[in-house]
Amino acid sequence: MEDLAQTFDYLKQFLTEERLSKIEHFSKESSDFVLPVMDDVYQFRNAAAIIRSVEACAFHKVVAMEEENVFDPNLTVTKGAETWVEVEKMSKNIASLQNIKDRGYKIMAVSLEKNAVMLPDYQITEPIALVFGTEMEGVSEEVIDFADETLAIPMYGFTRSFNVSVAAGICMYELKQKLINSNLDYKLSDKKLLKMKIRWAVNSMQSGQQIFQKYLRDNNIEM
Repeated sequence: MEDLAQTFDYLKQFLTEERLSKIEHFSKESSDFVLPVMDDVYQFRNAAAIIRSVEACAFHKVVAMEEENVFDPNLTVTKGAETWVEVEKMSKNIASLQNIKDRGYKIMAVSLEKNAVMLPDYQITEPIALVFGTEMEGVSEEVIDFADETLAIPMYGFTRSFNVSVAAGICMYELKQKLINSNLDYKLSDKKLLKMKIRWAVNSMQSGQQIFQKYLRDNNIEM
């Protein structure tokens, strides 16, 4: 923790007062209690829209499981959200989902299959990894079979289908409201919060990664 705090204090000198103020302000609501997982999403506009929704709800991390497609958000659509949202890429397989589960997440597939719980009725009580499927096929059968539970958004029209980025936006917002209105300790731990502030500071600076890595080397710090 001390190394993290000292590192962030060092990086502050490279930030404007306005940027530092924003980092301090918006970090307070950040949470990893809900982890959005993209199951081989391929349209870059959808990827970008998902990033924006995740950031707007202050979850600030996405896992992109890739097989045939690369998760590559269109930067003209993200409106700068990619500065704040960490994208962790994994192979599209059950081992990746098991890895996420081993971190303490309940795996929930967004699908009408497997006696899905409707989003308005869902009571969030523990960290969840919410898996969204591809644009054409939805969540794959093997993911649904592996999932602890399935979650569905009520729909009232003929198509009974939301675009994946719309579905992600609805889920992120609804789950955020449920967390805000709960007694759960859903915000980041002090250690995770400092790590995120460091990442935001580095992403806010010209040559930020080089400055950051040199500081770590000069001070024999590993992160």
